[in-house]
Amino acid sequence: MPSSDVATALRDTLSTCNREADRISELAFRTGEKSRRALQVAVYSKLKGAGLSAQPALHVIRKVADAYAALAANIRAGNLGGPGGKRRERAESKPIVFRPDAAQAYDDRCLSWQLDDRTVSIWTTAGRMKSIPFACSSEALTMLREHRKGETDLVARDGAFYLIATCSVVEAEVFEPTGWIGVDLGIANIATTNTGYRVAGRGLNRHRERMQGLRAKLQRKGTKSAKRVLKRISRKESRRATDINHVITKRIVTEAERTTAGIGLEDLSGIRQRARLRKPQRVTLHTWAFAQLGSFVVYKAKRAGIPVVYVDPAYTSQECSVCHYIDRRNRPDRAAFACRSCGVVAHADRNASRNIARRAEAAWNAGRQSSAPVSAP
Repeated sequence: MPSSDVATALRDTLSTCNREADRISELAFRTGEKSRRALQVAVYSKLKGAGLSAQPALHVIRKVADAYAALAANIRAGNLGGPGGKRRERAESKPIVFRPDAAQAYDDRCLSWQLDDRTVSIWTTAGRMKSIPFACSSEALTMLREHRKGETDLVARDGAFYLIATCSVVEAEVFEPTGWIGVDLGIANIATTNTGYRVAGRGLNRHRERMQGLRAKLQRKGTKSAKRVLKRISRKESRRATDINHVITKRIVTEAERTTAGIGLEDLSGIRQRARLRKPQRVTLHTWAFAQLGSFVVYKAKRAGIPVVYVDPAYTSQECSVCHYIDRRNRPDRAAFACRSCGVVAHADRNASRNIARRAEAAWNAGRQSSAPVSAP
């Protein structure tokens, strides 16, 4: 929550740091020297002359070196395509460029927190700015007080400034579960558990269809103002999805902690390549953050000591949770399940969540069993 003068100093600081990062990047691209040590020898004195203090100068150098290291890792992993590909050639043919308002890292020498007063003191190119108020929730303040450790990033976004602090939280000891909660993820229902919790996706999907139409309209327009609006609504949609995923996962983890149950999740890695869906369904599948939802469950569960097991999702929607008979005809429609062997009728997603819970329990018990051979008496 900076004043106008402090906000100007912070913008100038980000602009200066990223301008110098661009110069270092050009030097690294031209000379091929991209390690921290080599870049520090080459540019440290110039950065000091440009108005950067010692620690900020080192952070700028590290930012450039880390960016080239990440690029090299992506090339090795094939994330930018093979040799001769357009994406790879485009990435390798020019130096890395940093946005004028890209984030800048601060350590405890450059930024200090006064948590009781809810203020910070931060280095800028205009000098040290002290007693700058910040706003956060009471939970975030407790997290900062008890677990903050390491660097803090200064981020400028939509005219506002944010401090993203790193917190190191010790994982709780995992308890022995007395039951299991299976979580079935889907499109019509975002999440369904075998304990009765279900998040319907009808209203959310209608909203996303409207936003998809708006994005298509803006993309056809193609003007600078349309592109700015696209970026703004993209960030808004991302925040909305993140908030919904937080609400869902908090409910699931709280229920698991209350009942001392473990959580079973489907291993959906590669689902986009495996799924055979119609085009409207593909759009919905590819745009919802299922991986984020799963990761939120995992980190919240670790803080509470709840065991989490990933299971094979194959045939969970076609298998009867009572007699375990598998048949695609067990699904007469999208929402219903009717076993053709034992006659059990259930909601399709609820039935799938029961299968997930059973598989998670089986995997947990199998993992506890010793594989060492039993010695002869």
